[in-house]
Amino acid sequence: MEKILLKNTENADSADIDGYIKTGGYKGIPKAFKLKPSDIIEEIKKSGLRGRGGAGFPTGMKWSIAAADSKFPKYLVCNADEGEPGTFKDRHILEKNPHLLIEGMVISGFALGSEYGYIYLRGEYPHAKDILEKAIRQAYEKKFLGKGILGGKIKFHLAVYQGAGAYICGEETALIESLEGRRGHPRLKPPFPVNAGAWKMPTIVNNVETLSNVPYIIDAGAGAYSKIGSKDCPGTKLFSVSGCVEKPGVYELPMGISLREIIYTHAGGIRGGKKIKAVIPGGISTPVLPVDKIDCPMDFISIQKYGSMLGSGAVIVMDESVCMVKVAHRSMKFFEHESCGKCIPCREGTSWLEKILQRIEHGKGREDDLGLLSGIAETMLGKTFCQLGDGAACAMQSMLKHFRGEFEEHIKRKSKCQSSNAKKE
Repeated sequence: MEKILLKNTENADSADIDGYIKTGGYKGIPKAFKLKPSDIIEEIKKSGLRGRGGAGFPTGMKWSIAAADSKFPKYLVCNADEGEPGTFKDRHILEKNPHLLIEGMVISGFALGSEYGYIYLRGEYPHAKDILEKAIRQAYEKKFLGKGILGGKIKFHLAVYQGAGAYICGEETALIESLEGRRGHPRLKPPFPVNAGAWKMPTIVNNVETLSNVPYIIDAGAGAYSKIGSKDCPGTKLFSVSGCVEKPGVYELPMGISLREIIYTHAGGIRGGKKIKAVIPGGISTPVLPVDKIDCPMDFISIQKYGSMLGSGAVIVMDESVCMVKVAHRSMKFFEHESCGKCIPCREGTSWLEKILQRIEHGKGREDDLGLLSGIAETMLGKTFCQLGDGAACAMQSMLKHFRGEFEEHIKRKSKCQSSNAKKE
């Protein structure tokens, strides 16, 4: 399979503009500038590209809404705030292939009628910030950014804005609040950012991986792109694989590949020859899958039939020795810590879930605790201001659905976790 996103990243000079140009980089910009902006948007629609940040919304449709809005200026914002445990795929592009992202943003800005772009970067990525800012300086020097790109009349300015490390700022309206200098709280929707985003102007927020697909689609054509991966979700996908596997890392693979193939063919199988127990397929906000569901195709549509979501493509693998009560507790501890506190169901719900799980994990569980966990998750679902609360509730429900016996055993024994990992700790 031809790599699109990680192409040439094994080269020592892959992050340098000369190295990028030498391997065919930036040739999508002059090709795009010969097209009408509306033609570019149609090409993105035909390609079938879906947003890679987690929701999987069709990118071309999102662009067409913002492009149709007559207000000006318009803004293009790249969401590089990947902060969910297990997710580290965008970092690979930011540090190894930054000019691919810049090229994608220049083309996207032209299609949308935007002259200003921002890369909202995760606070914990200082190395990526240095690389991105150097790459942007190089792009200005070579006339790929700024006024009169490639000697013409088109302009596009780009800057890096570093967040402060809050997970909530991965949500697009909280990200925009932070970009404007305020606390990262989600906004009430509608209106949506495509009509009233940054500084109340039309704003497109796309993920790093999404925007990095654009140069290939313009250069090779929507037809070529749509033949890669699955019918409903074309293209390649970056999977960040971690946990109990022999070869954790970032893998670029076709959409629709099975979870089993990712784990056993590419990530080397289960570490130490142990048996697989469970997999979180798309970051900890996605429902966990037991071992009998790992043949599911990994794309936005297919995986829903197996009871989970693709999310960010962060595959977290657990072997037979892992305690699922401990996994649930650590997950809820993360959500409780990262809740922005704006709405009561999320602020109180994640806190209660964490406290009850801590009680069970430490051998002090009560007989009615599982009913409490189910009830709290059910109360939260669909009633929180943004998806953070829903993610916590879905994750909790899936843990109880597939591994209820482990929770009951903890409560019954009135003791700490019996797994080998827990004993070592």
